[in-house]
Amino acid sequence: MPGTTQWFYPLGSANDGAWQVSLGASDSATKVEGWAHTGLKVARLGPGEAVKLGAEAEERIVVPLEGAFTVTVDGTDYELRGRASVFAGPSDVLYTGIETAVAISSKEGGRVAVALAPAKASYPVRLISAEETPVELRGAGVCSRQVHNFGTPAALEADRFIVCEVITPAGNWSSYPPHKHDEEKDGETSLEEIYYFETRLARDAPAPPAIDPIGYARVYASDERPIDVNAEVRSGDVVLVPYGWHGPAMAAPGYDLYYLNVMAGPGRVREWLISDDPHHGWIRRTWDGQRVDPRLPFMD
Repeated sequence: MPGTTQWFYPLGSANDGAWQVSLGASDSATKVEGWAHTGLKVARLGPGEAVKLGAEAEERIVVPLEGAFTVTVDGTDYELRGRASVFAGPSDVLYTGIETAVAISSKEGGRVAVALAPAKASYPVRLISAEETPVELRGAGVCSRQVHNFGTPAALEADRFIVCEVITPAGNWSSYPPHKHDEEKDGETSLEEIYYFETRLARDAPAPPAIDPIGYARVYASDERPIDVNAEVRSGDVVLVPYGWHGPAMAAPGYDLYYLNVMAGPGRVREWLISDDPHHGWIRRTWDGQRVDPRLPFMD
């Protein structure tokens, strides 16, 4: 089943063997025209199962989504304690460098993501614990969200990619105001971006047994290059942002929203520099008079 557009891949539309999602990697069966700088793989492992990645010219970071994992790199085992879900706060993650074979296994089973980017420069393997992961509460009011900055330039020495994850409480807007990073110019860097989504029923929500946690994601054109994504997203869905304004990512009332972001581009500098949509950038100024959503941080 192909994605509903070139840039939106519902769960099951970019699977490959053991991988529920495989996009942008050197071995991905699903090829995306015009996509060159980032990749993502997601797998669900049963107890005792494992997945392997060969040595390639791509840097990788292993992110437990649910459960604990052992990651083997060059014969050394690294234990990632993991978490109960992506809404339970940060997890241990592992940066594996480039040109290294990687094996990921789990005694109890779980779900794991591997963010990646084609790369040339070699940096050492690094385990970043949950405790040392920078947790940022960004925005205010209904634009409040929680960001885990384990793969940003300030937290991780790497070649190309910038990786983080965001939790948005039910009813809030994230990736807002809409912004872009699709040009190399003063104050902006050119970066592809991947959004991998998960959704859940909000804590203490009085829902009936049959529910369908949803969120929404928007991408639209910033110049003559056409793009128009207005996607209803669920757990396991992926939106690719090659260029253009993107945002908001909306957590529907009653449902919390998570996304894993992977960014990289062709520019000389590994830095997240953005331009706001001039129609909506004024929203940032309103945060000064508002409090951060008291439901944050999520650490359960």
